[in-house]
This record gives sequence, structure tokens and C-alpha cells, in this order.
Amino acid sequence: MGAPSALALLLLCACCGAPGWANLSQDDSQPWTSDETVVAGGTVVLKCQVKDHEDSSLQWSNPAQQTLYFGEKRALRDNRIQLVKSTPHELSISISNVALADEGEYTCSIFTMPVRTAKSLITVLGIPQKPIITGYKSPLREKDTITLHCQSSGSKPAAQLTWRKGEQELHGEPTRIQEDSNGKTFTVSSSVTFQVTQDDDGADITCSVNHESLNGADRSTSQRIEVLYSPKAEIRPDPPHPREGQKLLLHCEGRGNPVPQQYLWEKEGSVPPLKNTQENALIFPFLNKSDSGTYHCTAISNLGSSKARYTLNVNDPSPVPSASSTYHAIIGGIVAFIVFLLLILFIFIGHYLIRHKGTYLTHEAKGSDDAPDADTAIINAEGGQSGGDDKKEYFI
Repeated sequence: MGAPSALALLLLCACCGAPGWANLSQDDSQPWTSDETVVAGGTVVLKCQVKDHEDSSLQWSNPAQQTLYFGEKRALRDNRIQLVKSTPHELSISISNVALADEGEYTCSIFTMPVRTAKSLITVLGIPQKPIITGYKSPLREKDTITLHCQSSGSKPAAQLTWRKGEQELHGEPTRIQEDSNGKTFTVSSSVTFQVTQDDDGADITCSVNHESLNGADRSTSQRIEVLYSPKAEIRPDPPHPREGQKLLLHCEGRGNPVPQQYLWEKEGSVPPLKNTQENALIFPFLNKSDSGTYHCTAISNLGSSKARYTLNVNDPSPVPSASSTYHAIIGGIVAFIVFLLLILFIFIGHYLIRHKGTYLTHEAKGSDDAPDADTAIINAEGGQSGGDDKKEYFI
């Protein structure tokens, strides 16, 4: 084989074998990293690793292709950027107090032949500002319609706005998005419209911002609204079930905004208004049957008036237990207790006698077996036990 043929064979072997060898070397010498997301003002760590460094150093550069670190050597004078770890196989750096301008692709390079690189995309989240609510000017009247507007700036990506009244969700308009002048953040806005009722007086209307940079933290603003409405009267008796001879107060409670300033009391069948009142209460110092009837209370404010109705039925006085009946009850209790103790004692004595029955014999019983009469029985008993012991019976 001539020289040209040997050269061609060598080139063919190089073409067939070199790609596989090159891929293996490229895989081992190819650095790798990962994309990172950080909230504006936070700290991000960039880590670059390589398996085969081929006696070369790793390098980090920013989106403007400015070298940040070459191995353990600082290249850019930025105190926010610090070295975390530097070995032949890893180069890690940190960037603190991250700004929106730091967003972009960062490059990790290793100066082998050829130079190999890996990209890391840093995404910076813009934190939305506290929302601002506008549209509320003065107290509203019942059944008025109100429209409130909410706006928040500085979010990236665009935030979402939600509404609620107290704990109840309000369905507002979809969030509107507008790009800020810096070209990076967004201003979002939303509106809500609803009709107010007297139950909305003192309610908090809240606009909240939802954004991933907040990590679940609440960022909201509330607007408390005031609703003017006419009074509503209600009569409450004290005590609830009055009886003849008791003192009774009928309280007229007027709920309204503004609070009623005047209360008038009337009784059906009585022409002039009742004057025996204290603030909003009608007083009966000593109830009697003639006080029974229907009473009206009118609560008055500058927005109107409201009348409440109450029917009073005076019940008979409660029976009061006399001293003699109380004394008799005490005596009866004592007697019952004594009878109970005697009964327990009798039961105990009877039980004792039953257990010892037949263990005691009288003198008459001892001599009665052989005596023809009572006198003989007594004489036999006085004779002692000897006569009794000598008696024997024979059975043939």
C-alpha cells in the first residue's frame, strides 16, 4: 500500500472515530447551570458545574458580557456580587439586592478547545405596590349605587386584583393591565359597582393584590363606607313578663343612621302623648290592671320616622309563700327524717334477733318436759341439770 492510500485510510479512520470521541469529551467538558427566579430586592445564587475541566477555569459573565468572576478572581467591582464557591469543577456566585435591571441571561464559560458555555436566565419579579382605592366621596343613602376604583403599580408580571365586602366576595370588572414607562413592570386596575343597603353601614370594602412575589402575604387596602338610612323602632319590655305590682320599663330602641333624636309614646285610646318617660323608655312605677293596652313608640330622625307597637297584658301577682307554710314544710322534713331513722333501726334489730333465735331458754322450759303441771316444772327446773342428765330412754 502506497503513501497516498495510507493517508486516505488514516483520514477515513479519523472521520469515523473522531465524532464519537469528540462527543464523549464534549459531554464531560460541557458546563451546566439552571434558570433562577428571584424577587426584586432578594438574593440569587448562580451555580456552574463541569465534570472535566481540562485544566481550565470557569467564568461567569453578565448579560452585557462583562466578566463577573474568573475562577476565584473578581473581575467586576460590584459589592453585591460575591464568590460562594470556587473549585476546578464548580463556580458559584451570589447577587444580592437584585434589581429589575439585573434580569437577563448570564453565561458560564470554560476555556477549553473549543470554548464551551452554558446559559442561566435570571427572572426578576417586580413587587406590586399597595393598592389605592378611589371613588368614595361622602356618606351614601340607602339604595344608592357606588363605583369604586382600585389601582396598583410595579408588578412583574402583571398582578391580579380582587374585591370583597367584609368577608363576602364582590365581583368586579376584569383586571386592566398597562405597561409602566420603564418597560419592565405593569400597573393594574379594577372597578366594582354595587347598590348599598343599611346593612352596608360601616362595612369595609377591600381591594387585594394577588402576585407570586408576595408568597401568600396579604397586600390590600380597605375603604369603610357610611350609609344613611331612616330609623327602625322596636319595643323591648323589662321585665319580659310583667305582673301586677311590679315596676316596668318599655325601652324603645331605634336603629338608624343618624341615631334617632326623639321618641314619642302613645297608648291606643289615649289622646295626648304619654309623658312619663326617661330618654327612650316609658316607665310604669307600679303596674296595675288599668295599664293593660296597646302602646306605640315613634322614633324620629332627620331622615324619617318609624313606629313600633307593643301590647301590654298585666298578669296577676306571683303567689308569695307565707312564713307559716315554710315552717310547716321544715317540720315535715324533720319528722320524715326521724321516721326513716327508726325504720332502719327496727330492721337492724329484727335481723339480729332472727340470727340468735333458740339460743336462750327460760327456767320453765328446762323442766317442762317431765312435769305434769306448772308447779312441778318449776321445781324440776330448780333441781338443776342433774335430773335431766339422768333421764334415759331405752328403745327395744
